[in-house]
Amino acid sequence: MTARDIAPATGKLGILTPGLGAVASTFIAGVIAARKSGEEPIGSLTQMANIRLGERDEGRNPKIREFVPLASLDDIVFGGWDPISANALEAARTCGVLEERDLAPISGELEGVVAMDAVFDQRWVSKLEGTRVKTGSLWEQAEALIDDIERFRVDNGCDRLVAVWCGSTEAYREPSAVHETVASFEAGLKADDPEIAPSQVYAYALIQSGVPIANGAPNLSVDLPCMIELAEARGVPIAGKDFKTGQTLMKTILAPGFKSRMLGMRGWYSTNILGNRDGEVLDDPENFKSKEVSKLGVLDTILQPEVYPELYGNIDHVVRINYYPPRGDNKEGWDNIDIFGWLGYPMQIKVDFLCRDSILAAPIVLDLALFMDLAHRAGESGVQEWLSFYLKAPQAAGETPAEHDLFIQQTKLKNTLRWMMGEEMITHLGREYYDD
Repeated sequence: MTARDIAPATGKLGILTPGLGAVASTFIAGVIAARKSGEEPIGSLTQMANIRLGERDEGRNPKIREFVPLASLDDIVFGGWDPISANALEAARTCGVLEERDLAPISGELEGVVAMDAVFDQRWVSKLEGTRVKTGSLWEQAEALIDDIERFRVDNGCDRLVAVWCGSTEAYREPSAVHETVASFEAGLKADDPEIAPSQVYAYALIQSGVPIANGAPNLSVDLPCMIELAEARGVPIAGKDFKTGQTLMKTILAPGFKSRMLGMRGWYSTNILGNRDGEVLDDPENFKSKEVSKLGVLDTILQPEVYPELYGNIDHVVRINYYPPRGDNKEGWDNIDIFGWLGYPMQIKVDFLCRDSILAAPIVLDLALFMDLAHRAGESGVQEWLSFYLKAPQAAGETPAEHDLFIQQTKLKNTLRWMMGEEMITHLGREYYDD
């Protein structure tokens, strides 16, 4: 196979985060700690995972970061927008994810990541009040974002930029006529169309500026027809949506296992208890609806009830999110799973995942940023379906439904890297070890 022509990862990479709350500040602090004190970036495939090349007995198993030309952690510059926090240090202390013993040694660097004024509209996140926000028409705010992006690029001497949405979940909406084409969207910006959400203004400004963007929330954003059209026209990679962190991560691990053994399922009840800013936002029914749609789509795709109606054709799948301030960022995901086996006998599985939401999300931000930058340097544009591994409601290229099985997603991701570098795909067939 022939390797793709990939531009080298030289110079500085600016990583921009619309939203500088718990996830973004935890991500930034972790990267700074890794390059300052050698803290292991646990949870990051780009930094810690190996990738097998060739046959098993060849013994070629390099780190992914040694196999593909990724930007170095030392070359990353951070920036972002936030309607509440003034800088990453203030955000980190307010969110309370990391302890002061971890923040104090890097407080100067965190304080230096100053948030730019945000595009914010309380109609889309009713539980929050923005104080550091842009004014003017939506078109003027989009232009202001484009100016911010260019100013950040110049002021920080960045050779390349990439963005990962780390802001709040917006109120649920269906796509409308304004989202059909780039022309209709731009007309909507100029007319202050009420169907245009802040995250969509960011997506437009970033793509228009040639900046790859991955969407870490369930908002309608880069998955809109107008954004796909713009990304392909501008040669910009996009990926969405919604970080796969706690409960949905467990679903995409467990559900493929049940299906692989042809065990039936009668119901899956999920409750989340969350106390951070995300939990407060999701306490509003309109915002919860966005998250619910993202979470509910996982099981159907994995279990294929249309193919196995006798096993998965009558599942009660229920998702709840409860705002409970004492929990803070330490989310509790509780699942009750009703399965059945031989002769229809019922069984139950109960999972209580006491997870740390931002701790799980931070390495996803890093990996998405580095892989999106890699894709851009490799000449890729439009939907990057191979990054579905990281996302709850992955965006598919074309009409084929997205794949939700975590293990198939992992194979797709690693095979995409092999393809980029001119290595043979690995099918795990293994016939070469015992065929004559």
